[in-house]
Amino acid sequence: MIGGGVVLAIIAVLLVALGTRFLQTKGWSSPIPRPDGGYLSGGETDTEHAEKQSGLLRWLTTVDHKDIGILYLVFGTVAALWGGTEAMMIRTELLTPTADVWTAATYNGLFTTHGITMLFFFVTPVFFGIANYFLPLLLDADDMAFPRINAIAFWMLPPSLLLSRAGLPADALGKLLSTVGVKIPFLEALHPPETGWTLYAPLSIQSGNPQVDLLLLGLHLSGIATTLGAINFIITVVSERGDDIGWPDIDIFSWTMLSTSGIVLFAFPLLGSAVIMMLLDRNFGTTFYLVEGGGPILWQHLFWFFGHPEVYIIFLPATGLVSTILPKFSSRKLFGFKFIVYSTLAIGVLSFGVWAHHMFSTGIDPRVRASFMFVSLAIAVPSAVKVFNWISTMYDGRIRLTAPMIFAVGSIGTFILGGVTGVFLAAIPIDLVVHDTYFVVGHFHFIVMGIIPMMMFAASYYWYPIITGRMYDTLLARLQAVLTIIGVPITFGSMLIMGALGLPRRYANYPEQFAMLQQVASVGAFIIGIGVLLWLWNMVQSYRVGPRVRDADVWKLKRDDAFTREWQWFEQKLADRYGTDGGESDDD
Repeated sequence: MIGGGVVLAIIAVLLVALGTRFLQTKGWSSPIPRPDGGYLSGGETDTEHAEKQSGLLRWLTTVDHKDIGILYLVFGTVAALWGGTEAMMIRTELLTPTADVWTAATYNGLFTTHGITMLFFFVTPVFFGIANYFLPLLLDADDMAFPRINAIAFWMLPPSLLLSRAGLPADALGKLLSTVGVKIPFLEALHPPETGWTLYAPLSIQSGNPQVDLLLLGLHLSGIATTLGAINFIITVVSERGDDIGWPDIDIFSWTMLSTSGIVLFAFPLLGSAVIMMLLDRNFGTTFYLVEGGGPILWQHLFWFFGHPEVYIIFLPATGLVSTILPKFSSRKLFGFKFIVYSTLAIGVLSFGVWAHHMFSTGIDPRVRASFMFVSLAIAVPSAVKVFNWISTMYDGRIRLTAPMIFAVGSIGTFILGGVTGVFLAAIPIDLVVHDTYFVVGHFHFIVMGIIPMMMFAASYYWYPIITGRMYDTLLARLQAVLTIIGVPITFGSMLIMGALGLPRRYANYPEQFAMLQQVASVGAFIIGIGVLLWLWNMVQSYRVGPRVRDADVWKLKRDDAFTREWQWFEQKLADRYGTDGGESDDD
């Protein structure tokens, strides 16, 4: 395994060297660099005014925050479609009580890689992409604080995804090469890991699949990339704001990204340390997670110390988008702005004191369990503050049911369901009963398939004119929003019922009496899948033939004094392009 890793490292170094040489022959360079990796203002590398490279070279060499934001969004979308396809395969298998569509081993591999792909390579990159594109615009900054580090952080993600998901491509490549008489044992030995996305010891240590080692390396690399991005966001918010933007003037989405980045700084380095120790246990005979050493429970402590803050790393940006978009289509200011900011900061702090509620059934000291139960209940309070403030924002407002608004309202409902069931799981007696059942899966997915992707969809519709200069099919967008909001409770509400009835999760086979509920859940998942395909079609087709936007006020925000900085930037961009301060939009 180590030999294979060395070969991969040598190949990577050679590719970097060849790429650097190619760029030098094309005359690409970065004059006037600052020691911090940025650029001197007004130089020819000014990302706002410099003439960009054309074609593929532009995307490979860009340090413009908007380009990098788009790269993040495309990467996250590809990962989402990959992981979403696996979700559809899982739900197809569960249509019948026996494992007669895929084998049990294939099923185990599917739910392992599905969880890893969606959590590490879909959600965080998409939110980082949105933040990369819009944070400098919202803060009146020229660019991110460290443009080159920003680019490096993104370009670490594709190889980390390839390492983490190497089992399937390697297996396909090995079979392809074997057809022409070339056999590479290392490629043939790789197959998707079947350990579960939590990688619990001792199963992950004892597994003879070398793909587990590559997965650990990929997770470590993605953690470095995420940490670099978080540092960049923090420095940008703190030191790159425009002269007229003080701390009280920072918008709510920037506050949530600042809090999210702070959590990343404390959570991801610990994950990196934990996976390195597991690599050492697997390859060098150390005993960090063996009984004679730290014990298997040590991995659970380290993983969940990262894992539960990770839940808020992917959740807080979604709440920031709700707080940003909801007031725009309620024709009101955000109710209780300061309290939402304080609740965001409180969640960031409390998120590091709840990890052991994932471990109530492991036999830890009852006094320790009680303390974690208390904090797990307490963290629901700042979340509830957000919900009450969102509802108050809509109260007596002039509601416009655009696609972003439908998603924002729907996400509040799914968040309430996910949050309330989380309060149940925080109570030790209930958790001991429903631990490792479908109740946990339903609770978790009301968040990760509720408010999180719903607000991604909402943001994609809300800011689509800025990113593309075109308008999308608004009727199709509303249809997709309704389908998604219908599909989520059907799918995951069924799981809550199955979990309450005692059905364990992660099994390819299940008792026949649960067949109908499993089939209902699968139908709901397919409805969500249809919605995703509608969104993808709308995005691509509208980019090709959608009506061009000539009036920046596409959402009629000026009449409510809600025409924020990113839209002002877009208006100036249209004025420069069309030589006008406004005019008729091609959108009906």
